[in-house]
Amino acid sequence: MAASNYERELKSILMGDKNTIDMVTKTCSEEEKEKYYKILKKPFIVVRAAGSYGVDLVGVRSDISLLIEIKSSKSRKIHFSSTGGKLQKQAERMKKDCERAGVLPIYAFRLKNTRGDAWRVFTFSMETNGLNGLAKRFYSKLPRLRLTKDRNLIMDWDEGMPLSDFIDMVVPL
Repeated sequence: MAASNYERELKSILMGDKNTIDMVTKTCSEEEKEKYYKILKKPFIVVRAAGSYGVDLVGVRSDISLLIEIKSSKSRKIHFSSTGGKLQKQAERMKKDCERAGVLPIYAFRLKNTRGDAWRVFTFSMETNGLNGLAKRFYSKLPRLRLTKDRNLIMDWDEGMPLSDFIDMVVPL
């Protein structure tokens, strides 16, 4: 599946598209499925961002806004330094903009060829002075992208928050 298909998949999930949720939860546990279906109660408006700015989706709801960058891989780890620093620079720009605007940055990692909840969600360490309300509360619970000793970011799928848990967190009972 091409990267743009994963963008469409996550967009559809966050918008509460039941057909997409049915499809992506086929191999999920009952608990994961239940959490995914919560998004139907309070979905986001999600738009795909144009260009290579470093943000793939923008999610908006009455109580929170998200900037989302999507990565997919067959490997369980993505090293941001392995692309000549391009991913690292995109992340730094996204972090700076989110700090300035008080918007919650999200990295979504789709592990290819996996069963169950294939999505993991992260954020990165940032100044949280600009985050308020739900954004600040959710930020405090999200796993961070890890920094190597050379200060390069690494995203380890095994360290991320399952998307089902993220949905469970952002959709109140």
